[in-house]
Amino acid sequence: MVRAVVPAPPPPPRVYVQPAPPPPAPAAYVAPAVDVDVTANEAPPPLPDYEQPPCPEDGYMWTPGYWGWGGGGYYWVPGTWVQPPRVGVLWTPGYWGFAGGVYAFHVGYWGPHIGYYGGVNYGFGYVGVGFAGGRWVGNSFAYNRTVMNVNVTNVHNTYNETVINNVSVTKVSYHGGPGGTATVPTAQERAAAAEQHIPPTTAQHAHVQEAARNPALSARANGGHPAIAATPRPGAFNAPGVVGAHGANMSPSAAQHAGQAGQFGQNGAQHTPGQPGRRAQANNLAHPPGQPNGAARTQGQPGGAKPAKPSKPQHPKPEEKKGEHEK
Repeated sequence: MVRAVVPAPPPPPRVYVQPAPPPPAPAAYVAPAVDVDVTANEAPPPLPDYEQPPCPEDGYMWTPGYWGWGGGGYYWVPGTWVQPPRVGVLWTPGYWGFAGGVYAFHVGYWGPHIGYYGGVNYGFGYVGVGFAGGRWVGNSFAYNRTVMNVNVTNVHNTYNETVINNVSVTKVSYHGGPGGTATVPTAQERAAAAEQHIPPTTAQHAHVQEAARNPALSARANGGHPAIAATPRPGAFNAPGVVGAHGANMSPSAAQHAGQAGQFGQNGAQHTPGQPGRRAQANNLAHPPGQPNGAARTQGQPGGAKPAKPSKPQHPKPEEKKGEHEK
């Protein structure tokens, strides 16, 4: 008996299933174009090193300096103390961001919370993320004396709180692109971006326009070291208390008003002229020996010129004596 051999059925055809593509790499943060004020084809210079003038009075809030663009070049907009438009708002600084082959400036704004400002470390509480220079307590603003230069004689709402800086301290003044910061907004900063904002005040706009008209603030003229790096109030470019950047070539008028005692550096450390181990004042003027405050010597002070001998007293005439007795 012959048995037939039945061949086994062929295996089912293999079906190739293409694997899922890998997740895309996180893209660099690109801010909305709606808040772009101006664009430039070159990166802004590094932030200058300067001191913070004292807060003029209660209620003023610090707005850090930055590089503006106009007339085919960068110019410095000095940091200054300003009055907020209303109670309860905080200032989010503007910043330069690189995207699409250009550097775009994103305008700062007032709002209930601090938003994203490119991870730029402006100093004085603006360390790249958030703000550690003060907070609202009811209807009054309280200043953190650890990083803010306040005179307790004029400003009474203060506290001391150590600032832990988790951001590398650099002078980079822009986000993205070659050499820029590489941060992305936090969840809190994204939420702050969606809140209602108040644009810069009229005084802030006038401050920027004044800076744009000042040829000495051009980066080409000052080499990145402006003689007017910070002012006590908006537009007060020639007032007492004006501060120049370290390394600035100061004009006599600017040098006369710069370098007030007790100014704060951008790292929050207080620089008092004449104290051992302290950094020199921003006006780069040598303090005359024997004068801890850098004031010019006057006659009769230690180390100064010898005082002139007093002249002999003039005796009154007899008629004058008589008149005195009659009185």
